[in-house]
Amino acid sequence: MEPTRGRLVLAATPIGSHTHASPALREALSAADVIAAEDTRRLAALLRRIDLATAARVLSYFEGNEAARTAELTGAVADGQDVVLVTDAGMPSVSDPGYRLVAACVERDLPVTAVPGPSAVLTALAVSGLPCDRFCFEGFLPRKAGERRSRLAGLAAEERTMIFFEAPHRLHEWLLDAADAFGADRRAVVCRELTKPHEEIVRDDLAGLAGWAAGGVRGEVTVVVAGAEPVRAGTSDALELVASRIADGEKLSRAVRVVADLLGVPRKELYEAALAARKKEQ
Repeated sequence: MEPTRGRLVLAATPIGSHTHASPALREALSAADVIAAEDTRRLAALLRRIDLATAARVLSYFEGNEAARTAELTGAVADGQDVVLVTDAGMPSVSDPGYRLVAACVERDLPVTAVPGPSAVLTALAVSGLPCDRFCFEGFLPRKAGERRSRLAGLAAEERTMIFFEAPHRLHEWLLDAADAFGADRRAVVCRELTKPHEEIVRDDLAGLAGWAAGGVRGEVTVVVAGAEPVRAGTSDALELVASRIADGEKLSRAVRVVADLLGVPRKELYEAALAARKKEQ
């Protein structure tokens, strides 16, 4: 008989106080056969604080050994063991170790599940006061200034709310670069030490936040930046596109409807302008 396959369990750990540990997290840790931890010392401290004992085999799994240890952990899952992956705080694989292990298990068609829990990404978005209906997560940008500025410049026209992680000692320079790329008056929020005793949420434009951060910042940092205002095409650009579609055999009404929706211009205004342009040509 084939051995029963185990599971890879991505277990979110508290981003603040250990008292936020969920019953589901406690159950996963106590029942695990193997616990892969980004920092085994932090795992031990968490277990001690929540008064939880586990008979699991504990292995380190961090950026330095992730590539080498992935095969071992995948093999454990295939052998029928439940492998629980935890990082220092938050959800594994979201700017933390875990992606390689998930991908390896998926490649072998092994079960992957998760213990839901706190997320700095969604928490920061929710408390930011910025639009939450459409957003993107950019994680950590490159450390080198030139590469970071290039990435920010590429996001200048992004219309969705953007969420970033950044190290506290680089935050001031990051905000200066963001102000240069997005505009000094772009709205943003810096969330520091979310859900912890010294939580701080600062809302301002990028220039104001850069000034605030100039004196130095400590703790875990998440930055939420408002998206760019939609760029509306001018009427002349829209009329050119309408004329092109009509020349290809499309009816005026349909051409106006498609172009108006595509470029975000008022349909009635574009239709009247197109009629006026047609009369001039006659």
